[in-house]
Amino acid sequence: MTDIDEFLARVAPAKRRRDAERLISLMRDVTGEDPALTGSIIGFGSYHYRYASGREGDGPAAAFAPRKAATTIYLMDGVATHEEDLAQLGPHTTGVGCLYVKDLEACDLETLRRIIARSYATLTAGVMGNRASDA
Repeated sequence: MTDIDEFLARVAPAKRRRDAERLISLMRDVTGEDPALTGSIIGFGSYHYRYASGREGDGPAAAFAPRKAATTIYLMDGVATHEEDLAQLGPHTTGVGCLYVKDLEACDLETLRRIIARSYATLTAGVMGNRASDA
């Protein structure tokens, strides 16, 4: 059993676990990368960021976290970039760089695939200079 399998076995409620399994498949397909578990975040690929302050680092280029209240999908290029697609997605809420989904079955998965693919492409195209809140 892998770390991800062990982690998923502990995810509750069952709907969140089901959505996590579906997102792993979708993100693996979109990114061509295998999932990696960091804490409670399941990430795919990586990107390098560098801020004007000189601070820099690496993060997952596509990622999500199955939280009790909702699944958090990280869009580090900012949710505003995906405004048009988000209008077509189905029930969700957003933060600056986060998309919160309570039930993937209520969402248009092709729209979600498009959002994740565009975000991943943006993040892996080169050095990401801005955080989502600065974009």
